Amino acid sequence: MRILLVEDNEKLAKYTKQMLYEEGYSVDVISDGIAGERMARSGSHDLLILDIMLPSKDGIAVCKSLRESDVNLPIIMITARGEVDDRVLGLDSGADDYLVKPFEMKELLARIRALLRRPESKISETLSIQDITLDSTKHQVFKKGVLIPLTLKEYSILEYLMRNVDTVVSREQLLEHCWDFAYSAFSNITDVYIKRLREKFKDTDEKYIKTIRGVGYVFNSK
Repeated sequence: MRILLVEDNEKLAKYTKQMLYEEGYSVDVISDGIAGERMARSGSHDLLILDIMLPSKDGIAVCKSLRESDVNLPIIMITARGEVDDRVLGLDSGADDYLVKPFEMKELLARIRALLRRPESKISETLSIQDITLDSTKHQVFKKGVLIPLTLKEYSILEYLMRNVDTVVSREQLLEHCWDFAYSAFSNITDVYIKRLREKFKDTDEKYIKTIRGVGYVFNSK
């Protein structure tokens, strides 16, 4: 899952990104309102964490603009403004949730999980394809009931492939959804991680992850 964090407090942004990364999320950080809105419109993210006090365009205006353009990306608004009228303004601008600074990181993580469980963005918590089971609540993967230890990045790639079962996923799509924008589209890093996944699942004949030459990969349902 890929999250966009629009926050101009460098220290908070760095800390939040690290915490989200440790939970298995890919995170892009933008410190400017206009640039953040442009990034949110790219369709590359699963959730937006949006500060209100931002340079060039405040979070309220960004949120309104996105909703007026029918961008349905789940949005959590974060701000130091904790009065009732402020929370009402934030929610009325189109935010799905509102969190007052300072906040506990575990609360932010819980709210992210809750938003991603909502019907409009609901994702299955457990995926079972062939003899592979992925439990997204515990970030665990099993083959024939046996736990397969994966790194956060390996897990992220596998989850994306399994959620797009029988669909060809390009290397660019994997980069967009499993890495932040610092990685080059010309990197072969996705191939490296696919090789590692195959080794861990003993996938010598591409039973699970098949290479589509010149395009990308597909996770087979059978």
